[in-house]
Amino acid sequence: MKLLVGWDDPNEADLIGLYLGASGNEVALAGCAEEVERLAANGTSWDAVLFPTSFPDWERGYEALVKIQESQPDCPVIGACHSEELFRIARFLLQGMRSYVLRDKSQDFVFLLQSTVESVVQAVQAERERKIAERLREEIDSVRKLQESIIPRNLPAPPGYTICARYESSQIRVLGGQPVAMAGGDYYDVFTSDGSDAVLLVGDASGHGMKACMSIMTMHTLVRMIRGQSYRRTSAFVAEVNRLLSEHGILTGDGGFITLLYGVLISERNEFEWCSAGHPAPLLHDLATNDVSSLGSADSAGIPLGIIADESYSASAATIPRGSRLLLYTDGLVEAFADASDGHQEFGLRGVTETLQACRHRPLSETISELFDASRRFTGDAGRHDDTSVVLVERA
Repeated sequence: MKLLVGWDDPNEADLIGLYLGASGNEVALAGCAEEVERLAANGTSWDAVLFPTSFPDWERGYEALVKIQESQPDCPVIGACHSEELFRIARFLLQGMRSYVLRDKSQDFVFLLQSTVESVVQAVQAERERKIAERLREEIDSVRKLQESIIPRNLPAPPGYTICARYESSQIRVLGGQPVAMAGGDYYDVFTSDGSDAVLLVGDASGHGMKACMSIMTMHTLVRMIRGQSYRRTSAFVAEVNRLLSEHGILTGDGGFITLLYGVLISERNEFEWCSAGHPAPLLHDLATNDVSSLGSADSAGIPLGIIADESYSASAATIPRGSRLLLYTDGLVEAFADASDGHQEFGLRGVTETLQACRHRPLSETISELFDASRRFTGDAGRHDDTSVVLVERA
């Protein structure tokens, strides 16, 4: 540690310098208040400042404390006084002096200085970390709220269909186990253009935090700008979004990309046509047989958005039988991990399938809640480490 020590007794000052220096500290000694003030203001970043509060008298010592704080606002100041002068120390503590030591004639107090300085510096460091963590928490919360502002609340559905959706941010635990909801790159949207067909999409930007959030918000803006242009041609629409993201370099750097599943529910034919850019395929749940099957495979998905500007994409289609449900989701749902002692087992498609099957007779809203609750229970209530979006469609 770099310690600045101002002292009024030269013999004690030498002893203090030797003792603190022997503990591995870099110690600068000053013999008067003016020198302490000068050294505090010379640009050096001191870990702590130690000086007698009567230096050379109480008024001058208080003035030195104020000037040191002006030069070193983040540096803790430790005072020293004789026991009969202790009643005067309150004024210094109210000004922000962090701690004090009692001087004795036998000079035994010198051997307590190292532990006193260490405890004060550690306390100040812990306080700084707490404040930084609180500021980060506030910034994360602001970004998360910005992200959630683009999530639609009222979901239009074609005649004969019901649509529910939900987004939930990931969580980490900091500051004694307190949960912090993180900002991320998940996104879903549901909209119609002619009142009969519904467009469903889910997206997931790589990474976490501000970059992922801004990437997904950029894609959301592009989708809203061009959604009236050939939205039925899902492959063409995905290719156009990819071109715009790639050509403007929005996702470049650090391997950024977005996975997207964009689909159109064509009510006239009870058909779902979709195009995947590196995104998990939808799941179809037949309520009559209670079978759950994937409508595609990893091989049928194109590459994620923002990697190759002129990439072409292919569309797939499937009939939605009467009495069935269609699930679109991001990987945060299946990649919910159990406790590390269980060998990093994940909730997976098995967990999703079993939950859907267990909820075959429950309303859509309860089913989507149970998907989130079941995956969270699987983690031992530790929370998912990736944000999660789910869109669930039912044909009556």
